[in-house]
Amino acid sequence: MSQRLDVAALDDTTPWRRVSPKYVVVVIAGSLISGAIAAAIAVFAWLVLQWWWAWIALAVIVVIAIVQLIIAPRRARAIGYILRDDDLLIRRGIMFERFVAVPYGRMQLLDIERGPIDRALGLAELKFVTAAASSRVSIPGLVEADAAWLRDRLVELAEARRTGL
Repeated sequence: MSQRLDVAALDDTTPWRRVSPKYVVVVIAGSLISGAIAAAIAVFAWLVLQWWWAWIALAVIVVIAIVQLIIAPRRARAIGYILRDDDLLIRRGIMFERFVAVPYGRMQLLDIERGPIDRALGLAELKFVTAAASSRVSIPGLVEADAAWLRDRLVELAEARRTGL
């Protein structure tokens, strides 16, 4: 028995819970690190391997990194979630919005992960494993206390749904 998600009913008045504003730092750091690694590979290919076209790849990498840095704050603000009666609704994305509804009764594992930048900022990522084999759902950028509270609340709701209460 599946429930139809009416995205049109979700408007600006919907009470989305947002991730921490500190999550922008994590997004920017990730963009800088991946951009630096890709740029280093392009420079190596250009100078050491003498691939003349590698400078074009380097220019493209720099442009992509700059765009990622510009949109990082908006990407972080686009992430939100709602605890509804029967499921957890997660939203992310700017141009291509993605809404994922995770039924409480289908949750099998809730995992809190913290990377080094997350730990330094007091943030965590809550990851979900559901009955679907291909599910890859997570809520990044939660304050550690909020992540622990949300995990405990979702476990409680999931157990209640599985026992039929």
